[in-house]
Amino acid sequence: MSRATSFLVLAVLLAGAAVGGLFYLDRAVEPQAQTVEKVLPDDQFSR
Repeated sequence: MSRATSFLVLAVLLAGAAVGGLFYLDRAVEPQAQTVEKVLPDDQFSR
């Protein structure tokens, strides 16, 4: 293989590993849900 072809193959493999790693991290890390409770004062609402 020529030097340019070897470099291109290496660049494609590294890019594929980076994209695969980002996809794995996107699926592996779950966001943590937190319950938020907010109390609204009664005087905000007309009766």
